Amino acid sequence: MLVILCTFPELSQARQVGTVLVEKQLAACVNIIPGLESLFRWEGKVCRETEVMAVIKTGRDCFSALKEALVELHPYDVPEVLALPVAGGAEAYMDWVREETRAGG
Repeated sequence: MLVILCTFPELSQARQVGTVLVEKQLAACVNIIPGLESLFRWEGKVCRETEVMAVIKTGRDCFSALKEALVELHPYDVPEVLALPVAGGAEAYMDWVREETRAGG
């Protein structure tokens, strides 16, 4: 199982993309956290933006297709797509994530 972190500029965009990922069974669950403040360097200057964080749960075998869909649907030129492996968790929840993603894993 993987947890994917991805920021969006708007709540509506995070909801739209999250819905597509769940409908296509690329993600079992997407948590959307509004009100995130991001500090980063872009095109030579330090920026501060309000963003929305999507926390996406998926099976390992779905990552490639999920990443491709995120990059295609995302409004940013360089979207944040970070995959974090899950070392452990409640077995029933992890089983559910595997069952709800079309590739399992």
